Amino acid sequence: MKSQNIDIEQYTAIFKALAHPTRLTIAYNLMLKPECNVSRMCECLNIPQPTVSQHLSILKNADVITGSRHGNQICYKIENPNVIAILKQLS
Repeated sequence: MKSQNIDIEQYTAIFKALAHPTRLTIAYNLMLKPECNVSRMCECLNIPQPTVSQHLSILKNADVITGSRHGNQICYKIENPNVIAILKQLS
């Protein structure tokens, strides 16, 4: 479904993914710091690794973040320009 050249389905998925405070925090901080791994996120958020991984999975499935392997770590970042535009509104 499209309205005025806006992909409503994509934005719905993005907003659903960002609706949780932890996921919004992760996404916002990834906008500020271009790339981060799970271990660092766990330290900063003070929450267990499985919980962070679950939130990252939701963000990834909604195309909010992408992950790339660096050795034995996966680093996450935001490349979606729509997400970046939304998050910049919070600043």
